[in-house]
Parts: sequence; structure tokens; C-alpha cells
Amino acid sequence: MAQLYSMKQVCEATGFTYEGLRFYCNQGLVPHVKRDANNRRVFDERDIKWVKSLTCLKRCDMSIREMKEYLELCLQGAISIPERKVMLAAKRERLVELLDEVQKSIDYIDWKQGFYDDVLAGRTEYTSNLLPR
Repeated sequence: MAQLYSMKQVCEATGFTYEGLRFYCNQGLVPHVKRDANNRRVFDERDIKWVKSLTCLKRCDMSIREMKEYLELCLQGAISIPERKVMLAAKRERLVELLDEVQKSIDYIDWKQGFYDDVLAGRTEYTSNLLPR
């Protein structure tokens, strides 16, 4: 018999909060949830791998509705792979856009830190667009 894990153990293994995992289970995003003799949810290794996948889908900015759609496609088997690829490609495209935005923000901070370093070292006179000249 496969080893079964408690909600707490799954949370520790996946980084989910207890409330978050319970929410995802209640939303039907963890299929085939098993129950122990005390009617508590228990998970096997496959469930843990899926919960880790949900973590990634969440970081990809998938809504609950989109995750449900993706899950439904996954449950159809290999026949739905083309549709899943389309969904993931759209999420990837958006993540690349976000990555570009984050890089621009990092570049700005690096530039500003360099400016401040130069001002503090006396290499550059301090100017500000916020102060009168």
C-alpha cells in the first residue's frame, strides 16, 4: 500500500498553507482526494506532485477558473495535450512580458543606486526633479 500523507505533511512538502490547500481541495483542484478512517484528507505521492504543479500554475498567474479548466483537460489524458500547450504558451508569453517589466525595474534601481553612490562619493552633484532649483 502506498504511503499516505496528512494535510500538514503535504503543506510542509509543497509550501502551501493549510488553509490554501484546503481551499484548493474544496474547489475540486485536487482530484481523487482520499479520506482516512477519521474522514481527514490524505494524499499519496501523486497527489503531492499535482499539488506542486498547482503551486507552479498559481505562480503563472492562472486563475482558479483557468486551473479548473487545465485540470479538466489533464483528466482527459493525452488527447488534450494540444489545448494544454496553448494555455501554457499564453501564460509563458505573459510571464516573459512580466520578466521584462521586472528587469526594467531592476535596471532603474541599479541606475539610481549608482547615482546615489556618485553623489555620496562627491563625483556627482545631487539634483532632484522634486525639489526647486
